[in-house]
Amino acid sequence: MELIHRNLLIGIHDSLQETFFEKNKYADKVIERLLKSHKKWGSQDRAVVSEIFYNIIRWKRRLEYYMGEGVKPGNIYKLILAYLLWSKTHYKKFEEFEGIKIADILTKLKKGTVPTKAIEYSIPDWLAETLEKELGKNWEKEMDALNEQAPTILRANTLKTTPKHLVEELKEENVQSFQIRNYPDAVQLEEKKNVFLTSAFKEGLFEVQDASSQKIGEFLDVKEGMRVVDACAGAGGKTLHLAALMKNKGQIIALDIFEWKLAELKRRAKRAGAHNIETRFIEDNKVIKRLHEKADRLLIDAPCSGLGVLKRNPDSKWKIDQDFIDRIKGEQQQILQDYSKMLKKGGKMIYATCSILPSENNKQVEVFLKNNPEFQLVKDQKIMPSEGFDGFYMALIERTQ
Repeated sequence: MELIHRNLLIGIHDSLQETFFEKNKYADKVIERLLKSHKKWGSQDRAVVSEIFYNIIRWKRRLEYYMGEGVKPGNIYKLILAYLLWSKTHYKKFEEFEGIKIADILTKLKKGTVPTKAIEYSIPDWLAETLEKELGKNWEKEMDALNEQAPTILRANTLKTTPKHLVEELKEENVQSFQIRNYPDAVQLEEKKNVFLTSAFKEGLFEVQDASSQKIGEFLDVKEGMRVVDACAGAGGKTLHLAALMKNKGQIIALDIFEWKLAELKRRAKRAGAHNIETRFIEDNKVIKRLHEKADRLLIDAPCSGLGVLKRNPDSKWKIDQDFIDRIKGEQQQILQDYSKMLKKGGKMIYATCSILPSENNKQVEVFLKNNPEFQLVKDQKIMPSEGFDGFYMALIERTQ
């Protein structure tokens, strides 16, 4: 049994409260702030805090069943206790949880069964219904995978190094890693480490990017000297990959509706030595219109439900609902319709999401192609979480006339 000290417990409590009950507070940023504010915690303590924090978020619905009530601001410690008992993790003496009846939780734990699949997989009822409707009998296999902890995957920045050399560089800094077969630039850590403190990171030798996400850059089939538009660039993970694939030759125009994301992209590009990227803030439709029929390649990494990346963002299943998914599907179709106009005749584009729902993926492409006969599907690919990495969809579409 592991021993959880009181100061760690308080940190977990406060971070969970912030994630669940403060608007626009996301788990990854909350835990990052917690760990930064406790610099004296050792690496083992930091790992334990992070693991318990994410597992409680991941299994919240199931833990609520064991608690016998829903999570409220006043009962976060009871939620933590339910997790500690379930995972057989020891916190000094359980009697220190004043006013919490341990016996009630233990009774449900000893039963070993839960009444519904939604509780078993720790998701809202509406999500269980949606997954079953869209994925059929496979939905449970995918939820099994999505409830696992995500591995840490790096993308070797081939503008500065190779995956083989990156593994060697990291080993010198006591970070053990290995290359992944069929993923040319990917390197996986053997265990979680704060790689942002390494000199390899500071020198721009890698970015943290899931293996499935790395497939998108390859799928777009960019060539040196092309003009490429990344229409929903965000902080630029895929943009930087495209720059490396193009060997800094040609032009990449990175667009986004958030200026702060583009500012982060610029910082990352400087560290990576990616010099062929120009950022443009989408402040109005004119930004898109100026690029009509100018792109050899176009990447539309569309906003989506994010259901393919619940391994690393488990809190998102508690922050979205069916109305959100219905709204986002409307946005996806509008973005496809408007942004596709930037593609030249003979050019190719990718429509991609990190969702596993067909209604956000191939169904959206089918509607777009029906309404736009000048485009045709070249190929598409879905990567499911049960294959080992994040869930993604990508469709390569050519403009023929």
